Amino acid sequence: MLVNKTPLTYRSFKQLVLNETEGIDYRVRTRAGFSGIAIMAIHGGGIEPGTTEIAEAVAGQSHTFYTFSGLKDKGNASLHITSSRFDEPTGLEIAKTAWITVSFHGCSHRGLSVFLGRKNSTLKSIICKSLEKAGFKIAESAKFPGTNPLNICNRCRCGTGVQLEISAGLRSIMFNQLNCSRQRKPTGIFTRFVDAFQSAIDDFNA
Repeated sequence: MLVNKTPLTYRSFKQLVLNETEGIDYRVRTRAGFSGIAIMAIHGGGIEPGTTEIAEAVAGQSHTFYTFSGLKDKGNASLHITSSRFDEPTGLEIAKTAWITVSFHGCSHRGLSVFLGRKNSTLKSIICKSLEKAGFKIAESAKFPGTNPLNICNRCRCGTGVQLEISAGLRSIMFNQLNCSRQRKPTGIFTRFVDAFQSAIDDFNA
């Protein structure tokens, strides 16, 4: 069963910055790559735990990395800005500059699934095959279509990206302590997922 996310608090980053403090409540981190692909986690840190670590590992040194991370001791869900409304300036610029954007998210589903949404059918197909070959369950849901043109994953230059919603169940076995950032360490399942995803991107770029 899929559970709805926490009710929307902020409808834009412009609203968020009126009440939240950078470096205390949230942080933006980036790293430039050279591939033309941007790997993003706009609900990182304590908002959707584990997504920052996954995105950063997938990006490696080749792809541009971006994360907007919640830093609060509790209540990070209040920092959640939906993908189609996300307007943090650095993130928007990275998405618009990239040829293709891949956006990692986390959903509350308790199973071990990756819900794949997209406008880019070619990249989606390659990702599906690579992750399934590595033993991961791929699913689709009407809750996570990833097709809205305003979705951050589709704000790239080609206009078609990919969005992944990784279930809480799967993320919980990718780390030894999913909900404690200070003790969160990746497991072998995390490594297997990252390797399979990087292989998919390499195949796409070949």
